[in-house]
Amino acid sequence: MNQQSLFGETLSRPLADRMRPTAISGIVGQEELLGDGAPLRRMIDSGKLSSFILWGPPGCGKTTLARILATATSMRFVALSAVFSGVADLRKAFEEAEKYRAYGEGTLLFIDEIHRFNRAQQDGFLPYVENGTVTLVGATTENPSFELNSALLSRCKVFVLKPLSETALEQLITRAESLQHRPLPVDAEARKLLIDLADGDGRYFINLLETVYDLTAMNEILNRETLLKVVQKRAPVYDKDREGHYNLISALHKSLRGSDTDAALYWAARMIEGGEDPKYLLRRLTRFASEDVGLADPQALQLALAAWESFERLGTPEGELAIAELIIYLGTAPKSNAVETAWYAAKRCAKEFSSLTPPAHILNAPTRMMQELGYGKGYIYDHDTPEGFSGQDYFPEAMGRKSFYHPVERGFEREIRRRLEYWNALRIKKNR
Repeated sequence: MNQQSLFGETLSRPLADRMRPTAISGIVGQEELLGDGAPLRRMIDSGKLSSFILWGPPGCGKTTLARILATATSMRFVALSAVFSGVADLRKAFEEAEKYRAYGEGTLLFIDEIHRFNRAQQDGFLPYVENGTVTLVGATTENPSFELNSALLSRCKVFVLKPLSETALEQLITRAESLQHRPLPVDAEARKLLIDLADGDGRYFINLLETVYDLTAMNEILNRETLLKVVQKRAPVYDKDREGHYNLISALHKSLRGSDTDAALYWAARMIEGGEDPKYLLRRLTRFASEDVGLADPQALQLALAAWESFERLGTPEGELAIAELIIYLGTAPKSNAVETAWYAAKRCAKEFSSLTPPAHILNAPTRMMQELGYGKGYIYDHDTPEGFSGQDYFPEAMGRKSFYHPVERGFEREIRRRLEYWNALRIKKNR
């Protein structure tokens, strides 16, 4: 046993282990939660923790924060992962917590990836949280409002952790340089690239730093090109089946609506690089063409369908240019949701007046009885009028005229608006 301990002490501890903070002051970033007067900091300073959920991306410090909180409040720390733990592990943790509670020692039960527990397992926490057997700290990368039981959420505060900022990552570099006893062996451009590669993930960033130190000679300085040979490019953080999927498609849609073509290209590229099915993007872009461009540019829908067909013929990567072309066209097209507004207004009206028959004058009269009942009587064939417009009413008589479609003064709808105004004036004139 002694030999093993001595041998273990000679092993080099990983940089991430040596850099792990042991006090709140050592945590970088998260000032909105841990700064003076911030909500989580107030809870810590009071020495009384209530159960809460830490929601944030990978590598933002959720596990480290939970450990420090247990130490700061003199609580026993127990960590479980929902990926590897089951009902038996939870039952054992609760039983042990009850024993320690009898001796006056509280237990902070940290559950990593808590959203991976099913609804029944989440319900199992409730009595132990309510009676104070454990103080539950759950960590999740997914939106708690979607993934956690409402009963559990009602008993826990939710604190949102953000990806580490560039300033916070620079602080990690300074800390690593101090522990390694030498500056990070990269030039300014490579340093910026390292920060960009981390994408706010502190754990991944520290591993990058360790790789650079381990694979670089003492007097060697890496530039951008040599750095990329040393470190591996990180896979995009994107889950097609969870909240990130909906956040990015929302960002794409709203960027297009706001005519910010460059931002739309970026969000679309993020989705494609993350493994999104391009056909999903094309379906959403086709929807956008009819929903947000509409008749302000009638060619938008045609181009959307053409881009879809082009991609199906070419595939990836060549077909992605058709997607890019469509995004640029939609982003720069005049916008109008008048068609969408008109359609939903018409549907509401159809529900309200669902049993009215068309006016008799526009009904066909193929039989004598129908003719005697007045079907088709008084109908004016529009092509027989000088204007090609009769001005007759086509709504049910008991309903009266309704106006659903209100084109905007943009793009082709400007011309449509003039036509409608002309016909409305002519209708009034003919029906005096």
